[in-house]
Order: sequence, then C-alpha cells, then structure tokens
Amino acid sequence: MIGSNLQIGEGRDRELLHNSETFCYKETSTGPLLAHVYDDKLNAAPAKPLLIFFHGGFWDTPAISQFATQALHFMARGCVSILAETRVKSKHQSTPLDAVEDAMELIIGTKKHTELLGVDPKKIILVGSAGGAFLALQAAMKKMPPSDDGFDAVPAAVIALSALVNTCPGTEYAAKFPTSADAKHHSPSKLIRKKLPPMLFLHGKNDHITPLAHVLSFRRWMKWKGNRIDVIEYEAADHRFFNFNVSHAHHDRALAAMENFLLELDLLDAPKNDSFADWTASNHSAQ
Repeated sequence: MIGSNLQIGEGRDRELLHNSETFCYKETSTGPLLAHVYDDKLNAAPAKPLLIFFHGGFWDTPAISQFATQALHFMARGCVSILAETRVKSKHQSTPLDAVEDAMELIIGTKKHTELLGVDPKKIILVGSAGGAFLALQAAMKKMPPSDDGFDAVPAAVIALSALVNTCPGTEYAAKFPTSADAKHHSPSKLIRKKLPPMLFLHGKNDHITPLAHVLSFRRWMKWKGNRIDVIEYEAADHRFFNFNVSHAHHDRALAAMENFLLELDLLDAPKNDSFADWTASNHSAQ
C-alpha cells in the first residue's frame, strides 16, 4: 500500500512538473538537488520577475509540486518561476540547517545567472509555505556575508503562506534542529531588524500547526522596526488552505492576494488583458 501511494505521488509530480525545465543546482552525497523552471519562451521580455518557491513539509518530506499551479500562473503573467528542491530528512538524513544552506545556494546561483535565466536581479521574490516559508525568511532576514563574488541571497520581497516564524526552544519544531541554540539562532522571530524586504503573510485562522498567533506577534515586532508586512487572515481555513487540491476558492484568493502584493511593489507588470484584471479584482475583493 505504501509503495502504491508513492507511485501515485510520483506520477502526479511528473505530470505537474511536465511543463518545466529541470536542472541540477547542487550535488550532494545523497544525490542531486533539482530546480524546476517554468518560463514561457514565447514571451521574449529581456528581464522578467523571478519567483522561487520553497515547498512545505517541515524539511522532512519532499513536496516539489506543491506550488506548481502558482508557478504556472505567474509564468502566464510574464514571470520565470522556479520550484526548488532542498534536502529533506526522509531522503537525505538532513536537518533544517542543510535546507537553509541549499536555499541560500540556489538563490545566490540565480543571481549569478540572471542573464542566462532572463530575469531582473532586482525582482527576485521568494515564496514558501510552512518550513519553506522559514527558508525564504532566512534568506531575507539573516545577516550573512555575500559570496566571494559579491552576491547575497536577499530578495526583493517574501510571500509566506502558513509560515513557521518561531523555532525557539519550547516550540514543536525546535527539536528538528541539531541543538536548541541552532533553533533559537535561526528563528525568524529572533531575526527581526530594520530595513527588511517587504513581506506578505497569508494564514488560515484555523491553523493549528503553525498558529496564527505567532504570525501576529511577528507582525507587531516587524512593524515596530518600521518594516512593511501585510497579513491576510482566512476564515475557516487550516494549515493547507491555499493548496489547489484543498480549496479552489482559497487557492484563487491567495493567488490573487500574491499578485496584488507584487503589483503594489511594482515587481509585476499590470495585466495586459481584462480577464486577468477581472479575475484578480474579484478574488481580491473576496478576501
């Protein structure tokens, strides 16, 4: 039964990733890490926005296709989208710190090759859910020296869905880190400072896995430091509310909120046809 479920899952992933181009961005002792790139080659814009998606699963299991529908949507909107693989415990016997290292390397690698990818280095947006949101926040918030050739992992903006923002000792996910000191040192709640990239948080009010209360506390401290942070709360929504196979309505509303956020920041061009504009407006008003 387990084997059968695995085959179904792998088949679903292959189907959802069918429209992407895949490349290896890192070799590890337990196998290659892949990046799945969605790019409409017919759109010849010289420098497109880039969205890098980090899936959920709390660094334990792969969920590569989680953001496939969002990647396809933003590809249709003139962006390049990347679904990122990072090390997970079930496949690589890894820790969250390994996943952080992988995420940083992928982001910096894209900045080094923006011309090859056809993307604007000033319009790199990180999107993540749960533990993937944690990875995006590490890149945006953690003070780290640039690479030897001067590149860093800081994005233009972060979009975090059902985000994990507190890994301090005493919280459920602290035990996943090698030490309690590591858990505290990497907790986004402890990385808040001035002049951070703008952030959008989308969170279900019924999320009992990453509680909304943690995000609201995070927002208070972020605003106190003068940072832009928008939080949209979803009624009758749990941890998985934004996934297409959970709720089409919440999926579309969350996607429209993401689009409006990027439009406000001038990180996304306005829709060129009425259908996109009407869809975005109708779903935004339904929040």
